Amino acid sequence: MSYLECRVSVCVSRPPFLVLTKTMKMKKLTTVLLLMIFAVNLFAPEYKSLYILPGEKISFYEPLIRAITWKESRHGKYVWNPIENAVGWFQIRPIRVEDYNRKVGTSYRLEDFYSYELSREMFLYYAKGKTFETAAKNWNGSGPKTIDYWNDVKLNL
Repeated sequence: MSYLECRVSVCVSRPPFLVLTKTMKMKKLTTVLLLMIFAVNLFAPEYKSLYILPGEKISFYEPLIRAITWKESRHGKYVWNPIENAVGWFQIRPIRVEDYNRKVGTSYRLEDFYSYELSREMFLYYAKGKTFETAAKNWNGSGPKTIDYWNDVKLNL
């Protein structure tokens, strides 16, 4: 019986996908062993330390910030309102800058608040600990128009 005949008789008795020659078995075993060695090296470091990288800060107020900057400036950085002399994303007025400087001990000028980061910092200072509604109404000012302002902001939350 030749090698070819033996192989054909084996194929007839078992499905072809179950037939593995010795060479194929060795290759499969070698591959499995290499993968196991690689996995051990990959998942078992010699030192026992844990590194936790800091994530990006996400503020509770982010949805409100997006809604207010949309209402105030349509997310525009270089927006200036000549009637109120308000600038930037949050439409910050000179009186707000003076109040913030006094409370925080800084000396910012109105022009500094074209910066989104600085304007956001100011907004969060005034919003801290407040509900979305209270923070939005306080940001707008006072009086009956704050209710309309809050209703507009709510549409973008």
